Amino acid sequence: MQWNVVTALALLAHYVSAGPAFMRFACNQLLVERSDPLGSPGISPSPHLHQIVGGNAFDISMDPKWDLSAKSTCTSCTFTEDTSNYWTAVMYFRSRNGTMKRVPQMANAGLNGQNGGMTIYYIAPYDGKTNVTAFRPGFRMIVGKPGARSDVAKDRGVLGLSFRCFDNDGYGGAPGTGKDTRHFPKKTCSQGIRANIYFPTCWDGKNLDSPDHQSHVAYPADGNGNRGGACPASHPVRIPQLFMETMWDTRQFNNKAEWPADGSQPFVFTTGDPTGYGQHADYVFGWKGDALQRAMNAGCGVSCPTLKTQSMAQANACQQKKRLTESYEGWVPALPGNNPIR
Repeated sequence: MQWNVVTALALLAHYVSAGPAFMRFACNQLLVERSDPLGSPGISPSPHLHQIVGGNAFDISMDPKWDLSAKSTCTSCTFTEDTSNYWTAVMYFRSRNGTMKRVPQMANAGLNGQNGGMTIYYIAPYDGKTNVTAFRPGFRMIVGKPGARSDVAKDRGVLGLSFRCFDNDGYGGAPGTGKDTRHFPKKTCSQGIRANIYFPTCWDGKNLDSPDHQSHVAYPADGNGNRGGACPASHPVRIPQLFMETMWDTRQFNNKAEWPADGSQPFVFTTGDPTGYGQHADYVFGWKGDALQRAMNAGCGVSCPTLKTQSMAQANACQQKKRLTESYEGWVPALPGNNPIR
């Protein structure tokens, strides 16, 4: 069965009806640049390239005291009250002759007209009754280990990171339902690759951040949070599960004659990661007022009457001018920043 939008939307509707309430919306590409205000604050350029979405107050340094909703004049997200920033490393294709090219992104199912970026979800607890406490101004977090090169599943900082290979066997269901891999897919994916990133769902209730941007949050004891387990005593406050999907359009790179001669998979993250285990993402909260709490209380889904929305064209128009003169397009001899692949 060929994967297509109709199939994807039908299955999405099934998961919405069968699972917890979750809010799903597009955040289009705001900027692609070597900037990282959490991992490398104040450093320009940062060590590796990121794709960034959300409010246009994004900067190389972001003071936790900033009110992003006041500093932003637009957002690349569907809901105009979300001026948060979300960012991930960028994927490149490495050809047989050693040259590389940035992998473009494509719109997710039902989000026609989206210019790259990501699909953002805020998921309520899976029991359908537990209340959540929305993030507060100044809240930020990172999930994943950029330096990971092997399956460190026991490391609780990387739970909930995976990839889905879209092939001719159909959509395959939601992340975590049997077809995901923690590493880059090792075969051609005729319809592209989706990166899945689940953030922790438990908070210590005190710290809006921590030195590693991870210790103030935690996953439930039974896994990555999409099973509805109880929060640990050290992190007792249930927060919405932030889930990010990036649709990498790898279709133009499916000619195996162009893959490395040893037959290894050809994709790398801009950290120099050829495995996919180093997948990671960053989040800085920037919702206006109590908008996120209202949306979670209302059980919002793909639509949310309690929030203000904008058209895809308006969201696409919110872009930030690059601070750097580096070009990331076309074939290049090395990753941005000359990061070694290892």
